[in-house]
Amino acid sequence: MRYSLVFHAPELHDGGPQPSPEVMEEMQRLMSDYADALYSAGVFIAAEMLEPQQKTTTVTRRGGSVVIEDGPFAATKEALAGVFVIDVESRDAALAWAERFPGTNYGVLEVRAAAVSYIEGRWVPA
Repeated sequence: MRYSLVFHAPELHDGGPQPSPEVMEEMQRLMSDYADALYSAGVFIAAEMLEPQQKTTTVTRRGGSVVIEDGPFAATKEALAGVFVIDVESRDAALAWAERFPGTNYGVLEVRAAAVSYIEGRWVPA
């Protein structure tokens, strides 16, 4: 079953204390080690770490018209920072991987099962 590990973290540009280059380098190493472990275990599907919220573009359709706007949909203290998609046998297995996620030292990881996945050209129910 596929699970998304949805990572929310404070935005770095919000005027708060910024991590040092050494701290950023260490976190990048830890995230690479984590992704490598998922891959080695054969459960890795995909991972994306996202650009800051301020670089977001929103697309909506209201009254038949498409509206494209710069900026995030809502201002929040924590923002969507990244997503890891894994394929494991159970919720417990997904939670075990979530416990190892290094970003939980400063952010929140949401574990969500896929309801439907698009795999090899078709939608597949979970």
